[in-house]
Amino acid sequence: MKNLFTIIKKPLFTEKGSSLKEAENKLLVEVTRDANKIEIKKALEEIFKVKVEKVATIKSHGKWKRQGKSLGKRPDRKKALITLKKGEKLDFIEGA
Repeated sequence: MKNLFTIIKKPLFTEKGSSLKEAENKLLVEVTRDANKIEIKKALEEIFKVKVEKVATIKSHGKWKRQGKSLGKRPDRKKALITLKKGEKLDFIEGA
């Protein structure tokens, strides 16, 4: 079993994420690449004391980038779109 505090890396603050939060009570967070939906749900419920209805995950592969002669790759990452149950609220900035 993984440590719950290592599964969730950071919240993602984007325009699309903020509109989803206001309209549909959904959160967007970055998680570790090897975490599954059950582990993400359990970590959020135990750390932040909220009820999670649904978890959707998105894998995005890092792009190849050049800087002069050298070639590098941005890291792969995994995002989770979390739907909270009705009446639940979680605000990362204000601390709910």
